[in-house]
Amino acid sequence: MVNSCNTSREILWRQVWGLAALLAAIILSWMVYAFYQPKILQELELVELAGWLGIVQGLIAAVLEPLNGGISDRIQQRLGSRLPMISFGVVLAGLMFVGVSLLADYNLPTGIRWIIPVLMTAWVIAMIIFRGPAIALLTQFVPATELPQANAILVLVFGTVGAIAPLFNTLLSSLGASITFMLGAIALVLGAYILQIFTPKQNFVPAIYHQDKSATAPNVLLSLIFVIGLATGFEINLLFAIFPQELQTQLPGLQVEFIASEILLVSAIASVPLGDWTADLGANKSMLLGLGTMTGLMGLTILNDNYILAIALILAFGMSFSLVLISMIPFALGKLPTTQAGLGTGLYFGGSAGGTAIVSLLIKQLGLTSVGAFLLAEVAFLVVTLCILLCKKVSRIGTGE
Repeated sequence: MVNSCNTSREILWRQVWGLAALLAAIILSWMVYAFYQPKILQELELVELAGWLGIVQGLIAAVLEPLNGGISDRIQQRLGSRLPMISFGVVLAGLMFVGVSLLADYNLPTGIRWIIPVLMTAWVIAMIIFRGPAIALLTQFVPATELPQANAILVLVFGTVGAIAPLFNTLLSSLGASITFMLGAIALVLGAYILQIFTPKQNFVPAIYHQDKSATAPNVLLSLIFVIGLATGFEINLLFAIFPQELQTQLPGLQVEFIASEILLVSAIASVPLGDWTADLGANKSMLLGLGTMTGLMGLTILNDNYILAIALILAFGMSFSLVLISMIPFALGKLPTTQAGLGTGLYFGGSAGGTAIVSLLIKQLGLTSVGAFLLAEVAFLVVTLCILLCKKVSRIGTGE
């Protein structure tokens, strides 16, 4: 069932940039969380929990993301906007951040130290409340045929902000946990405020007005989108968990975190031209091309022992990663009616969170070599290929073709 909203509209670039501002705040907040979470748990003498907390939170997200996306669709149909739910989630996440900041420097008694990891998990849940619904707003800002160009702006922001992680972490270390979490809360509220003022109600052109509100996708299609998200998230996390270290052995002058940052920076730079190309190629082919190229590059990385080729591999990883990021949201949104946009993003993000948790679990319990990661990435790519072919078959059946 292909999204059939009115394609005669123009892209509402002001609103897209407002969404990009919120995305930047989300990424910065996750960077703050990722930097300080293990440090805080270590100070609380909860070192063993630090390794498991991210896995548990990923599994929670795999369940909550689709549920939350479905709720946001119902709110959209009832109130005509997802913004109230987004605002609620942002305020809740900000309060959780403030709570952690107040307790981070406080010497809690041993018996109640569990409060901080509980607050951290509550913060993750609060982020889930508004992240998927916020991305689902793209269906109201952008015609279906031009989703890749608009999503390229979000990839530009994601890659650029993510690339500054090594420098940003140095700043975080000097600020301290309490101040940093407080600033994270402020950044989230500011990002949501920018989205609000960039999205005046009178300029809203909800795509659901052009579609039957009773339209729903078959359950098998929903399951396939979740599995595609899981396999894609699995392969992406294999890339960033294993292969920067492998490339570092070929480029000993570079630190691992800078190699990952370079991949992200290349993905940001490549996003705008690739956005136009992806719109012409189609989300299905772009997803497969990006993931297939990424898998092949992993194999080349294992065989490589030349530093010049290692640099070329970093550039190629960045471009293939960008292609996947640009394609994934248009893919998820394009398979479902616009009335299920929140569910579509929730299924994809939920699957991706599950894939992330599985990679973390494999590394923690078994350890992964680069060869093992490459073989698992091949399996993930085959799963995505099969699911996309099945999606096309289910869509044809749904439309009576």
